[in-house]
Amino acid sequence: MLKIRQFTFNPVQENTYVIFNDKGACVIIDPGCYFDYEYKELTDFIDTNKLLPNYLLNTHCHLDHVFGNKTIAEKYGLVLHMHRLEKKVLDYAPTSGEMWGLPFVNYSGEVIYIDEKDTIRIGDDELSILFTPGHSPGSISFYSKDGGFVVSGDVLFRSGIGRTDLPGGDFETLLNSIRGKLFTLPDEVVVYSGHGPETTIGYEKQGNPFLN
Repeated sequence: MLKIRQFTFNPVQENTYVIFNDKGACVIIDPGCYFDYEYKELTDFIDTNKLLPNYLLNTHCHLDHVFGNKTIAEKYGLVLHMHRLEKKVLDYAPTSGEMWGLPFVNYSGEVIYIDEKDTIRIGDDELSILFTPGHSPGSISFYSKDGGFVVSGDVLFRSGIGRTDLPGGDFETLLNSIRGKLFTLPDEVVVYSGHGPETTIGYEKQGNPFLN
């Protein structure tokens, strides 16, 4: 059974996730660690628990979700996996960093593109990929059917949705992604978002003001 550990990093308060199983295999999703102490917190958790990172994954590539891509990839010998429509977003991230006063060195290694046809395997466990654009052109979510959770990036929040005023964002596309992909999951599925607290599919179906 998969377990999930959340970290909140950088001045934008982005949620980074480590998903792992009982045998020590893990994946790292959206490493937003900007400061050295944040990088240490993330790697200390992985190393102390003797976890072996199998994948480096991005739900999308806005700057606050990719700050730590380079350092994490180099430490664990990982290749970045993301949707191909996020490549321009990733390339633009350092420019956004300068605009926000948060300069950083971007990941520039090999990229493996993933989509809904692919499955992320964590030992004997797996994550399904849901294509959920709207906040960003190539946003994807990672769903664990057996674990009963989905990592949604900045698509769906507790009582909120991702902003759509950034380049590549589109309000109707985002709503369609939520209703057509996330809201088809069971009500009890826990949603781990890119910012803020966790929620459930059922709670958002009933009470999210942007969707009712």
